[in-house]
This record gives sequence, structure tokens and C-alpha cells, in this order.
Amino acid sequence: MKPSFFILTVLALLLLPTAIPHDYSEALRKSILFFEGQRSGRLPKQQRMTWRGDSALKDGKNLNTDLVGGYYDAGDNIKFHFPMAFTATMLAWSSIDFQSYMSQNDVGHNLIALKWATDYLLKTVSQLPNRIFVQVGEAQADHNCWERPEDMDTPRTAFALDAPGPASDLAGEIAAALAAASIAFKQSRPKYSEVLLDKAIKTFQYADSHRGCYTDNPNVHNAVCPFYCSVNGYKDELLWGAAWLRRATGNDYYLEYLVNNRQAFGQDFNYLEFGWDNKYGGVNVLIAKEIFEKGAIALTAYKDAAEEMMCAFFPETSGPHHMSYTPGGLLYKPGNSQLQNMAALSFLILTYADYLSKSSQQLNCGNHQFQPDSLRRIVKRQVDYILGDNPAKLSYMVGYGDQYPRQIHHRGASIPSIKVQRNAFGCLKGWDIFASPNPDPNILVGAVIGGPDVDDSFIGKRTNASDTEPTTYINAPLVGVFAYFKSNPNFS
Repeated sequence: MKPSFFILTVLALLLLPTAIPHDYSEALRKSILFFEGQRSGRLPKQQRMTWRGDSALKDGKNLNTDLVGGYYDAGDNIKFHFPMAFTATMLAWSSIDFQSYMSQNDVGHNLIALKWATDYLLKTVSQLPNRIFVQVGEAQADHNCWERPEDMDTPRTAFALDAPGPASDLAGEIAAALAAASIAFKQSRPKYSEVLLDKAIKTFQYADSHRGCYTDNPNVHNAVCPFYCSVNGYKDELLWGAAWLRRATGNDYYLEYLVNNRQAFGQDFNYLEFGWDNKYGGVNVLIAKEIFEKGAIALTAYKDAAEEMMCAFFPETSGPHHMSYTPGGLLYKPGNSQLQNMAALSFLILTYADYLSKSSQQLNCGNHQFQPDSLRRIVKRQVDYILGDNPAKLSYMVGYGDQYPRQIHHRGASIPSIKVQRNAFGCLKGWDIFASPNPDPNILVGAVIGGPDVDDSFIGKRTNASDTEPTTYINAPLVGVFAYFKSNPNFS
């Protein structure tokens, strides 16, 4: 395929009008509801995902601490604190920058979802400056079983790091989550906001004082890897934590930290990524807001990097990097769980478009200039792809529309609810269900799954985890994205 033809093809896909009208309000509600299906601990009376029950009520016992609560990150029953913290950061950012696009009901439920995470994250740093908790559950043992969380009989070992063990990535992300949440709760829960910010500051101090990757510690490496190893290193989380603390406090210390450490921490910047492991794209967009609003010249390099990233989404630009799209128009990056990449990147694109609009600016990409709506059209194409405008004509959000995957890689969804069948499903018996062609008895409403491959092909079976497994960090950035289009349903 000639490059010019490729560019024209992608442009045509980006400009293609939506073929199916979508209810973005429904998508927003369900994207938040999903988090109730991922809850660990004792469920509240207001629980709306009623097929779930209490689970993991003794977490932390082996370390004589309370680690009950939080979220299972995906279709298994482990609590990995690194991606959970990123999930919380994105729920908070969705609330901060996109709250004006939500109804009061949506705002309330999003903050409830956020608080379920931050209440737990406060527990993970409750013993600082001496100890930080990393994870609960033994992943290998858990992955050898297929059982609903209410029945777990696999070890619920809690893992911790003690000072001076390095944990800059984990602590930096938790600091970012607590700082962002302190902004989100500032009006509705001012006292809680103060607690969050105080812990964020102390957690960042640990991250900066004990530099290194948390998975380098032999005491936790085998527990966390290969599932949530910090492949990208820890420097991005230090910048990420500092950026959120700058926004939460306005303290010039964090401004100076960002200026002084950018070159040292950013030599291996991959501007074109954003997710639970790589925060550089998010750092650049987040800091760009300060430049737009306050003209912080010392931070200009961050904004330049954010613009380079945004330009990469347009095939006709002349920059050294370009994002890839599937034939059906989905943003694509090699690796598993394509919708994870798309969701996080879409959030950044939409956020940057908002910053441009509010400052009456446009995106400058060499000889090309783009209005903010050009960025929004890219995101709308991604949103509509999720909701059914794709070659498979399938909604990749469970419970949205008539056609969505009925066999997802999720233990709780695939096994009859404890409310229906009280007898426990043992580890081995669960594997019969795993291999069964029967649809899930429980609908994990709002779950956005891993999605299709580079050619838009999709294998919709629970045995294919990369295609059908949902995660909290896919849904979290989509909350803000769905909120925008809920308030702008006729955008085209």
C-alpha cells in the first residue's frame, strides 16, 4: 500500500460520520456501574451489581493489618496496587476535568467509585514512612483456579515493601491518585480531601527518597511479575506524582521539581504512550494545562512534547512519529488489550482539545494547523467504535446495545452468582465453566473488554483473555470521554 493511499484511507475513516446513533448517557452510567462488579471487601447496602457478594474479608491478616476493600483489577481475584492507583487517578481526572459534562447523579456515582479506591489506597500507605503495601493475593495460585471471588480458597497473602526499599513507581502513582482525588473531593468532602492531600505529600516523599522500581525488590518481584512489572521504570511516576501535587497544592516546590528533573528523568521519554505503566503522555498533557492557564514558560518543554504527541494522531503531518489505526479506524499499538491503549490515549486527546478550546488556541503541527474539534473527531471515532461502529458490528461494552460479548474472561461473571447457588465452586470445577460455550450467567454491565486485533478481528470467547478481559484501567479514562459526548451528542 502506498503511503499516500494509507493516509487518505485513515483520513476518510476519521471523518466518517457515525452510522449508528449512540446513547452516550447510557454508556457513561454503565461505565461507572462496572466498578461495582470489581469491588472487593464487604459490599454496601447500596450495591447495584446485585449478583456480587462479600469477598476477601481477611485481607492483610498475614501482616496484621487491614487491607480489606479496593478493586480486583481485571477478571481475576488479585488486588494489584499499582494499576489500582492508576485507575483511581483516572477516575479523579475524569471528575476534575469532565464533571461539568456529567449529571449530578453521574458525578455522585463516579465519586463513590473513586472513594472505594482511595479509601483502600489510604490503607496501603498507612504505615509510611516505614512500609508500603504492594499487593494482596498470590497471582500464580489465583490464576491456577477459576472461582468467583466469594469462594476464594487460594492464599490471600499480602505483600509489602519496607524502607529503605525502593518503590518510586508504586508510591509515585499512589501519590498522584491521592493528590488528584483531593481535588475531586475538595468541595463535597473537604476534610477527606485534606487527609488525601496530606497522605499524597508523604507518599511522594517516600517515592522520591527511595528511588527505584518496586518490582526490583526480590521480596515482591515474583508476586507482581510478570503481571504488573514496572517495565517502563520509575522516573515517569515521579514526574506524574509531582505534576498532580503541583496542581493540588499550587506549591512552587513541585514546579521546580518538574523543571529541574525533566531532562534527567525524561531522556527515555516515549511521548506516544499512556497507561498504568507509562505516564509520560499524561504528564505532558497535565502540565500543559498550567502553561495554557498561567503561561509557565519554564514548563514549555512539556507542552511541546504534548503537542508532538497530538500531532502524531494525524497521518498527514510530517513529524517523525505517527499513531497506527486498524482498517476500521481503531487506534492501534502492538501488544495486548487494544482498547486499554485507545481508552487512555482518547482521554488525553479529548483533554488536550479542551485545553486548546478554553485558551482559544489551535494545534500547530509544522505546516498543518488543527482546530480542537479535529482532535475530538478522532476520539468520537474511537468511542463509536467501542459502542458498535466497527467491522464486527459488536459493542465492546458489556450490556450496551443488543450485540455484545456474552463470554468474557471474568471469573465472577462466568460462574453462577452466590445469590443463586450458595454452594462454593471449587478451583477445578470452575475450569469446566471456563471451557464451556455457555454465555455468562451474570452481566458485568459497563465492562469494556480488551477488544479486537490489528485487523479488527475479534475472538469473543472467555478463553481468549487478550480480547475479552475487562480491566478497571480501561473503564476509568472512558468515564470522562463518555461524559463529554453525553453533553455533546450531536458532535460530528
